[in-house]
Amino acid sequence: MTVIYPSPIFGPVHSRRLGVSLGINLLPEDGKVCSFDCIYCECGFNADHRPKKALPTREEVRNALEARLQDMQQNGPQPDVLTFAGNGEPTAHPHFPEIIEDTLMLRDKYFPNAKVSVLSNSTFIHRPAVFDALNKIDNNILKLDTVDKDYIHTVDRPTGHYSVGEIVEHMKAFQGNCIIQTMFMKGSYQGKDVDNTSDKYVLPWLEVVKEIKPRQVMIYTIDRETPDHDLCKATHEELDRIAALIKEAGIPVSVSY
Repeated sequence: MTVIYPSPIFGPVHSRRLGVSLGINLLPEDGKVCSFDCIYCECGFNADHRPKKALPTREEVRNALEARLQDMQQNGPQPDVLTFAGNGEPTAHPHFPEIIEDTLMLRDKYFPNAKVSVLSNSTFIHRPAVFDALNKIDNNILKLDTVDKDYIHTVDRPTGHYSVGEIVEHMKAFQGNCIIQTMFMKGSYQGKDVDNTSDKYVLPWLEVVKEIKPRQVMIYTIDRETPDHDLCKATHEELDRIAALIKEAGIPVSVSY
């Protein structure tokens, strides 16, 4: 028998950083909703992927997730993690906090050893309900590609108000209950150099990471085709050099090449 799950659930896939991951997508399957418009996002630029369907409701997400977990409990595989990521920014969903409550309940019911992870670009952590929800999960993974304002507006391209200082202060408020995730890459975009592997970008970023005091840092580079084709992977040597600096600061680090 073929089981068809509603759009909020996808996977499992083997994640470079998280193991066997069951993805939970809180956005329409036909488009992207995000407060960043990153030039490296494999989901494409926002302007080219505006959704035509409504966001899945809390009930749709809960029902789809329970159906998927029931099937995995009976037929496998066992997930290492339930990951909120997908086609855009999960914390932008108006019922994100309630969906996290449902997910934790279902995780405890079906796979109590699995972790719950959220990959976020950090733009909604100023909202108390979002902040509280992220504090409840196992892996609160927050994007911080750089602390250079010009680089952020060139590469991450926030679609609304974005202040590095405000974001960092809210990250500090987690008091270490967070993981910082940073993309390092090389190449150019519209004639501008977007290499953030040099000390010009790495050292100021590292000083801010020390202030945030996360329990871990994840660094990685491009893995899939990007909407802008003048971007390049950071080399193993460059990532290893940055990882060594993080370790010297006493912060655990994982590297995905």
